[in-house]
Amino acid sequence: MSSELILLVCGAVVAGFVQGLSGFAFSMVAMSFWVWGLDPKLASVMAVFGSLTGQLVATFSVRRKLHLTTLLPYLTGGLLGVPLGVYVLPVLNPDAFKLALSLVLVIWCPLMLLSQQLPRITLGGKFADALAGALGGFMGGLGGITGAIPTLWSTLRGLDKEQQRAVIQNFNLATLAVTMAAYVATGVVTAEMVPLLPVVAIALLFPARIGVRVY
Repeated sequence: MSSELILLVCGAVVAGFVQGLSGFAFSMVAMSFWVWGLDPKLASVMAVFGSLTGQLVATFSVRRKLHLTTLLPYLTGGLLGVPLGVYVLPVLNPDAFKLALSLVLVIWCPLMLLSQQLPRITLGGKFADALAGALGGFMGGLGGITGAIPTLWSTLRGLDKEQQRAVIQNFNLATLAVTMAAYVATGVVTAEMVPLLPVVAIALLFPARIGVRVY
């Protein structure tokens, strides 16, 4: 087994558990492994596919109310942001890709850790929710990281655990499906990548189920 394949499987296993537990974050966790040893395009395709597979597992394992009124602004923004991320991905420098991911992790993780102590934001209304969704969609098109910004924003909005998971789970499912379709339509997914898709799916399925049970 090649070092790249080992890295791919290890990232998928750890990220699958985290996604099952939290309802999102597959791409962020997997990318923290893959970005150091895989081509950015390959890492992005595997991240989007793995996230989408994990979301489907979570959807059928942990059913939540739709909360359509809350979801709709996020989703509208997300679907507008995805094409921009897909457009930027092929021209993004690999070093810039690593730097961008590192900055997201360095900034986002402490903010989420302290999110319960941060003041709640009530300004901006549905437009601000849509903007958070658009940023999530853009990051999804760039590398499958659809849930980071919307999750932080919905926490600052004061959504409870159940409502937040329902919104983010449905947001991720829709935007990731659109992103994967766009990757296929624009040729980002190559023939060489196809055999690796089931490897990622198999590697994440059992850990994702464990994560759901722990949740």
